[in-house]
Amino acid sequence: QVQLAESGGGLVQPGESLRLSCVASGTAVGYYGIGWFRQVPGKEREAVSCINRNEDDAYYTGPVKGRFAISRDNAKNTVYLQMNSLQPEDKGVYYCAAAPPTYYSCAGWRTGNDYIYWGQGAQVTVSS
Repeated sequence: QVQLAESGGGLVQPGESLRLSCVASGTAVGYYGIGWFRQVPGKEREAVSCINRNEDDAYYTGPVKGRFAISRDNAKNTVYLQMNSLQPEDKGVYYCAAAPPTYYSCAGWRTGNDYIYWGQGAQVTVSS
């Protein structure tokens, strides 16, 4: 059974950093492009970032460019999202998700509708 598990969320003050981890079990994460998504109550799910299988292509939504960095360590079956200079608008539940293994690039990452495996989410709260 394939599972994704996020960790590393928490409560931080504006300007601080967090690193989210997404650990895969039951499969090798290297088979999949991985996306990070954010959900805030009352709002639609928002794509935050994506990294393709070979780690030679990555995408970010506009507001996080230059502050967030996605990376992966396939040997550890883990994908990371380093979040720096966090702001209150970055708050939400962050989910990692795996694209279909036939997707070499980050196709479909803006919606995540095609993504086949999802974690349970990690809460990120940014407040002074």
